[in-house]
This record gives sequence, structure tokens and C-alpha cells, in this order.
Amino acid sequence: MLTCLCDAFYGNVGIATVKVLEHLGCDVHFDERQTCCGQPPFNAGDWKHAREVARNCQSILFSDDKLVVTPSASCAAMVREGYHLLFPEEHPPAAFELSEYIVKERGITEWKSSKPYKKRIAFHRACHGRAIGLSGQAEQLVASIPGIELLPIHNAEQCCGFGGAFCVSEPHLSAQIGQAKLETLLADQPDEIVSGDMGCLMHLGGMLKRDGNQIPIRHYSEILAEVI
Repeated sequence: MLTCLCDAFYGNVGIATVKVLEHLGCDVHFDERQTCCGQPPFNAGDWKHAREVARNCQSILFSDDKLVVTPSASCAAMVREGYHLLFPEEHPPAAFELSEYIVKERGITEWKSSKPYKKRIAFHRACHGRAIGLSGQAEQLVASIPGIELLPIHNAEQCCGFGGAFCVSEPHLSAQIGQAKLETLLADQPDEIVSGDMGCLMHLGGMLKRDGNQIPIRHYSEILAEVI
């Protein structure tokens, strides 16, 4: 399940996700008809149109018994939690965030790598991960790669300030929250900032670019794929 932001801005994340899943022996299917999961109108309160988009998503991705995996906690949370609110009389379909699938469904807690990745990494946890019970699975996989030093993050659950439409409707507050998060992430001078959600990557990356900070910011799937 490719996300909108992945499709528009982070194509390499989609490619990395496929590479990771195929490395695990999965037969990956990508339906080019897929569009948005419906989260933007849902978050904006336009549930009428959110239902229309969600129905389209359901008909394309959840019409058979294939397991749906996405490199985004927010899209997984929308399917599992948002659809329950949109269609309360129906059982919501299952969609797994990538690290959740690897650790919880496949039982893989250490990522076998062919080479070290010698970086000091600050990992940002996306807020939507809490909605689906993520508790550090991506960090666990990343930290198991030889050469990586996963830096401790004070107040790791702190929001980056993106919040989808929130960053548009409340740009000044969003920027203040993001700046506070960046100060936390940059405190120990990491080599890279890593996260599991493209919205967070886009928001934090944009703020870093405006500040003239060239520190790389990546999705963890790109690291997993790189060291295979």
C-alpha cells in the first residue's frame, strides 16, 4: 500500500519497502489503481468524502485475502482506526505498518545485514504509531544493524508538529512544535535523522532545509534495504 506522500515525494521509500519485503520472501503485489486512503478529508472533518475515498481504497486493496503492508503508520492507523469510525457497523480491514509486519507478524527482531552502517542515528517516532500499538519495532530493527548507534531521544513521543492539515491551518504553531522536536533530535549531533512516516520526514526535512541544515533525513526502510 503506497502512500500519497510516498508516491508524490518519496518514491525511494516505496522501492525500498518492496526490496525489504521481497528479501523476506514475500510475493509483492502493487495495484496501480490505488489512490489515497482517505485520511486528509477524514482529519479535516469531511467524512462524507472520506467515506468515498475509503470505499475506493477498500475495493482495490482489501477485496481479497492478500496481506496489506504500508511504510506509513498514519495510513495503517487510518485503515484500522479511521475506517472503524467511518463505517462503525463493519469490521475494519487489516493493514500492517512495515516494521510491525516484520517484527510482530514474522517474528524477526534482528535485521541480518551484509555490511555495517556506520552512522549515529536520531529516530523520530511518528504519533500515529501509538494508535496501532507500535512501540519501537522500527528502532529495534535499525539498532540491530552493525555500526549503527541509536541515540537516546528525550521525550521520544513528542510530536513533530506536522499533523497533516494542521500544519496548513496552524502553520506558526506547527513550526514551533517542529522546532522543539528538531532541537531534541539534534541534541547529540546525529549523522542522520530517521523516521517511519513520510509526513514527519517532509515536515522536519523542510524545516531543516530552511535553516540551511544539510543533515540527511531518511525512512528506516531505506536503511534496511541498503544493508541487505
